[in-house]
Amino acid sequence: MPVKQPDLETAFSFFNEIGIIAQLSSNEFQRSLPHDLTPAQFSVLNWFSRVDTQANPTRLATAFQVTKGAMTNTLKKLEAKGFVQVVPDESSGRSKVVTMTAAGKAARQDALKAMAPVLEAFVKAFPAKLLAGQLPELRNIRRYLDVARYED
Repeated sequence: MPVKQPDLETAFSFFNEIGIIAQLSSNEFQRSLPHDLTPAQFSVLNWFSRVDTQANPTRLATAFQVTKGAMTNTLKKLEAKGFVQVVPDESSGRSKVVTMTAAGKAARQDALKAMAPVLEAFVKAFPAKLLAGQLPELRNIRRYLDVARYED
């Protein structure tokens, strides 16, 4: 059974709002980032805190849906700041292993602390209990989109 046009318009509006929220929140967060971190660099540090303790550049590029070259550039900048370590993978002659350093963990924490005033103002406008209620459905949508990107 085909999806009705009003339902497609609702889905578009939903993703349009998410896109606008992502843009506005990213810009707000970027103004707070310490250590000359870019949002891309912070995202990599955050990935290591959320997902895994190590990865190769290809896995990271896939996770962020960027080219391997773009990820390599981001990793080089993080490595120059001492926030990640990139070493040859002993099990592979060509691959590298990337891990976050203690300085990288501290930089991520510094970024979260720097964002605290923005988050505090947000929680005053939208109580944490309300936000927590939204998280399960947002996570379900993220999981769906994450799996769907590999289906063709």
